[in-house]
Amino acid sequence: MPHVVTDNCEACRYTECVSICPVDCFHGSGQRLYIDPDVCIDCAACVPVCPVKAIIDSFDVETGADALVELNRRWSRELPVIDEKVPPLPTAEDRRQALGY
Repeated sequence: MPHVVTDNCEACRYTECVSICPVDCFHGSGQRLYIDPDVCIDCAACVPVCPVKAIIDSFDVETGADALVELNRRWSRELPVIDEKVPPLPTAEDRRQALGY
């Protein structure tokens, strides 16, 4: 099962994950990132570097895993690949604190 980006990424868009990804599976909007589940190789290198724990294995999603995978798939088809670290959004630190990380 591929890894997916959850709603924890919303209003953060930390990109530590993209700089470590060996296959460039991350795509980004103005508000968050998505993982292309057809490109992700499940190496999990991105999981520990996310400051808001927004990346999980889709196997770990108790309910709605298919919907989360499809959300990531859909947006990764429409958005550009993000393969270099960029500054997080101005709202990222507040969002991180609100999430308790």
